[in-house]
Amino acid sequence: MPLNATQPPQTDPTPIFEHFRAGFASNLLTAAVSHFKVFEHLATRSLPFAELRGLMQLEERPAVVLLTALRSMDLIVENPDGQLGLSPLAAEQLTPGGYFCIAGYVALAGESPAVLELVERLRTNRPANSVDKNAGAAYIYKEGMESAMEKEASARQLTLALAGRAKNVAPVLAERLPPGPGVLLDVGGGTGIYSIALLQKNPQLRAIVLDRPEVLRIAREFAESYGLTDRMEFLEGDMFTAQLPTADFVLLSNILHDWDVADCKALIARCEASLAPNGRLLIHDVLLNDALDGPLAVACYSAQLFTLTEGRAYSAAEYRKWLAEAGLEAGDFAPTLAHCHVVSAFRR
Repeated sequence: MPLNATQPPQTDPTPIFEHFRAGFASNLLTAAVSHFKVFEHLATRSLPFAELRGLMQLEERPAVVLLTALRSMDLIVENPDGQLGLSPLAAEQLTPGGYFCIAGYVALAGESPAVLELVERLRTNRPANSVDKNAGAAYIYKEGMESAMEKEASARQLTLALAGRAKNVAPVLAERLPPGPGVLLDVGGGTGIYSIALLQKNPQLRAIVLDRPEVLRIAREFAESYGLTDRMEFLEGDMFTAQLPTADFVLLSNILHDWDVADCKALIARCEASLAPNGRLLIHDVLLNDALDGPLAVACYSAQLFTLTEGRAYSAAEYRKWLAEAGLEAGDFAPTLAHCHVVSAFRR
């Protein structure tokens, strides 16, 4: 009997993800106090983002990750003039020399291995990796990059680990999306579980899953388990360089958060070019607030993404801007599960 990918879980796994990622809040706060002196820099005056970033000696991506988390904690606020300053809580409790200052208490953890590793990631603006200590990454692939996704054992371990969350979210995604008849291109589709749920929900839909060869071995196994081998194709390639086939729907599910802004824009443009007339680009990902001031759970996930990939979490406003630059108009962002949202974009 084929498995069913359209049955949602009876319980919501979101709290588990929040507990799992909560350690990043502690480490980011400690790094801000002990290593980047954020509260010292803001002790006497508010500063524009660019100036504060310069004082911390951080590139834009790590600065956004760190300051988004601190804003999510209500420690930093944006003033009406757009500058960043201390909240009353931070001004009283974290300003050095203050009578009630507890920065020294927080700094006790400043030399812990987890904090030092995060500080290294922030300063270098490079992800950690489990393949080569000098280059490469565990969870992502781009031509010329050493990646665990190119090795059979590590690709299987990582792909199946990521499938745990996807199995929870895929049924809800299939409920939210509009696809009907046509061809779905699932870019970086992994196990293909999102495609599988959409195929089972839409009998006249076919899917092409694009990913690395070792990952697609697992996707083929999933297609067989769910009884969909006759409606799924598997295309080996690099999403940044492969010729993308024309499709009625192109899905980027939990892909863009792995890449920096320039790569996100390039991927969106490539996907737009592969759309059939009246086609739709479907983006499914976590969302920060448009003001980049929370929610804290997503800010923590953004820090986790930062340490493992070349990306971070983005906001709906950022996605809308990139889609508009590619000639696409975004609809409403609909929540799915585990802080994810999906949007359908079409040519204007």
